[in-house]
Amino acid sequence: MSRTRQLHLGAFMRPVGIHTAWWRYPGGYPDANFNFAHLAHFAQRLEAAKFDAFFMADHLAVMNMPMAALRRSATVTSFDPLTLLPALAVLTERIGLIATASTTYNEPYHVARKFASLDHISQGRAGWNLVTSGNPDEAHNFGREAHVEHAVRYARARDFFDVVTGLWDSWADDAFVMDPESGLFFDPEKMHVLDHRGDFLKVKGPLNIARPVQGWPVIVQAGASEAGKQIAAETAEMVFAASSSIEAARTFYADLKGRMPALGRDPDHLKILPGAVVILGDTLEEAKAKRARLDDLVHPDSGLANLSVRLGVDASGFDLDAPLPELPETNASKSGQAQIVDYARRTSATVRDLARKVGGYGGLHLLGTPAQVADQMEEWLETRACDGFNVMFPFVPEGLDDVVDRLVPELQRRGLFRHAYDGATLRDHLGLPRPANRFFTQPSP
Repeated sequence: MSRTRQLHLGAFMRPVGIHTAWWRYPGGYPDANFNFAHLAHFAQRLEAAKFDAFFMADHLAVMNMPMAALRRSATVTSFDPLTLLPALAVLTERIGLIATASTTYNEPYHVARKFASLDHISQGRAGWNLVTSGNPDEAHNFGREAHVEHAVRYARARDFFDVVTGLWDSWADDAFVMDPESGLFFDPEKMHVLDHRGDFLKVKGPLNIARPVQGWPVIVQAGASEAGKQIAAETAEMVFAASSSIEAARTFYADLKGRMPALGRDPDHLKILPGAVVILGDTLEEAKAKRARLDDLVHPDSGLANLSVRLGVDASGFDLDAPLPELPETNASKSGQAQIVDYARRTSATVRDLARKVGGYGGLHLLGTPAQVADQMEEWLETRACDGFNVMFPFVPEGLDDVVDRLVPELQRRGLFRHAYDGATLRDHLGLPRPANRFFTQPSP
């Protein structure tokens, strides 16, 4: 079947299972977050299934939750994404490699250099997930007594983006002539000194690495607050969305893409991929039973602690059988808190209900047979709720194998997903243009 639109599929792989109890599921790999052999196998399986990208999130601190819950969390240890992904690059050939790097607790020269290196090592498969750091404990690892204010984080992020992309444009694509006869290694007329002086950052440049294969690695963003949506409309090429219903997803999709024309951007040059836990069974009842079994493995210590993290407020003193109280203004993730508050108001959920919901994973779940999940994905795509999904696995390896071996063939049968990669780079997979160098005219092909 020929279709004008097909799904894009990313695999959210840090943590390898988003559910709090993924590492306890029978037959799973409890050490998968920091076992290179497992991660390499997962990347190769996902590439064989023709996934767009392998997506590594990151935190610069252990999660900010009480020790009673923290000691039960598998997210306290994992590889640094920008150490792991270059290693995976040499074991794969086509799948995109996306890593998170904070604009709050990094310097732009470091980020520009590392992602340019990854793009060259992978021959054009890198993506940068631009985040502003939602975990307040990260501040204490970088010499600060308190987390940077939300508005300041986003203002710095915008300045940071301009510096990083400017550094990627330090060199014309044909700057490095490497002529042994003349002894000329590069043409100095094709090197640009950035000399950026912004409100937050002062960076001279140039970057000491050639322009990335893709021009720029693909820019990914995940914020859903007003500030997050605006910076995404201005800069992002993929958005990791967090809509938990198709109605909310359609509203978010229309809002974000609707901002782009006024900014001089083509809405097709931004792909919106909500995160979704996919649980498959031979029947819907079997898929629901898998989810129930997984939820039963969540220790009670984790429920209120995870709710506190998501709200940015200590929920341990809340009345468990009362509605969620009014919350004070916090410096935590605005969108994460808003998602839970909206759910609580819509459903009249008690604090106990909310703790149970987010104790495992409170976001979007797609459950059922491969055909039923494909039906849901098709509806989201065709009604402009998304351009695809960042698939999150409930447990590994079983959950990943189910998606690769059972769901992807069903999507391919319907013409909803590729049978083969059409190109070699992440931009090729996503249908994104290669950005022009703002300082140099592109050479003729």
